[in-house]
Amino acid sequence: KKKDTRKSNIPTSTKETESGVVYYRSDMTVGDLAESMNKSVTEVIKKLMMLGIMANQTQSVDRETAELLVMEFGFELEDEQVTDLTRFDEMAFADDERDLVERPPVVTIMGHVDHGKTSLLDKIRESRIASGEAGGITQHIGAYTVNKNGQDITFVDTPGHAAFSAMRRRGASITDIIILVVAADDGVKPQTKEAIEHAKAADVPFIVAMNKMDLPAANPDMAKAGLAELGVTPIDWGGEYEFVEVSAKTGMGIDDLLEVILLQADVMELRANPNRPAKATVIESSLEKGRGPVATVVVNEGTLKVGDTIVAGVGHGKVRALLDDLGKPVKQALPGEPVVVLGLSEVPSAGEHLVAVKNDKEAREYAKKRAEYLRQKELSKSTKVTLDELSSKIAEGAIKTLPVILKADVQGSLEAIKGSLEKIKNDEVKINIISAGIGGITESDVALAEASENSVILGFHVRPTGAIKKKAADLGVQISTY
Repeated sequence: KKKDTRKSNIPTSTKETESGVVYYRSDMTVGDLAESMNKSVTEVIKKLMMLGIMANQTQSVDRETAELLVMEFGFELEDEQVTDLTRFDEMAFADDERDLVERPPVVTIMGHVDHGKTSLLDKIRESRIASGEAGGITQHIGAYTVNKNGQDITFVDTPGHAAFSAMRRRGASITDIIILVVAADDGVKPQTKEAIEHAKAADVPFIVAMNKMDLPAANPDMAKAGLAELGVTPIDWGGEYEFVEVSAKTGMGIDDLLEVILLQADVMELRANPNRPAKATVIESSLEKGRGPVATVVVNEGTLKVGDTIVAGVGHGKVRALLDDLGKPVKQALPGEPVVVLGLSEVPSAGEHLVAVKNDKEAREYAKKRAEYLRQKELSKSTKVTLDELSSKIAEGAIKTLPVILKADVQGSLEAIKGSLEKIKNDEVKINIISAGIGGITESDVALAEASENSVILGFHVRPTGAIKKKAADLGVQISTY
């Protein structure tokens, strides 16, 4: 058979097929697979139809389907080793065990508004700040380091679950442990539930900090009972969650909380290689007068140094300065450490990855390629589904679980609908209610739906506002009301 040497206009970084091996990457389309096997797109689509899958040339193919397909044509499927830096969030590095060193755990504080998240963080930070410093805690950089027993802990101050979801959606999983702050006098509140849902959806271990223990109205058992109903049972009640009683006002229990964090971190064996080009995650960023684009990052791997050439999203530049959480200049930042980076050409989004590259020419090239790649990825992404498409996707076996966010007007209806939905079971697909609540459909619901693949929002006797409808439409999230 004569080999087709025509250039395809489909962007692909799949290597030439050698000895019957096809290299798979996450955003592969039907056209890419056809090209990598040197088959016509029509042949491949026909074979997919025989497998009971309807697809067109530009549709993305999941790994399972790709494996079935290439086997039908007598090929083997292997995961592509990503070397293209524009896809550094997919790159897997094989580190030599000898290069790995312990790194500080990265901890995010979440919880209901007014339950004392900020005051708890301030109390934890107080030990770092000299009492003589004018104005106390003024520096806000979104991430702080605290030292306990000679070990560092990095705290990330996310302004709410929406920011946490946005970072998760971009594939940034920088958080190792979550501290769920619950007020002992107030118990479980709507945002407490949301925080638990986000933590569980992200599969991050969490510790409950029972705050405001100094108040006369404090009733930790009531709060524990409320949390136990949500499946968060304390260890002393036979559950699996650590509960620490604290007071952000008096400082009671803060040391115990830090000890528990370090214990959890020990179990997780957090390690990274400091001896390679830096890779970090942007936590927050802004455009500052006289400073230009400024980004707060937590280093994931490698060591970030002043003078490094960097790329973050579609921005690039040279590290002009690095500042620690007290605003003091530092020369470098190791894995697990937070720093403020100055010197980028553009303000990167929260959740973007920042990487160090060889030189300026390379940085510009990567930033440009990165912009094209992200655009391409957006176009090929069809993870958001409508309810009409769901049944066909389930039939194809593309969806194994359906995450549902449920909102109703009254508790009675909510419980009844939740019960009915959970009873719907079949072999092909399982319904997973990731959030259920009373009241209107909010921005937080839309953010959670967007961060969870293939999820839908169902409303019973409640309607979203125009602004929420528009936001959902922009993000491709489906809301159905009944």
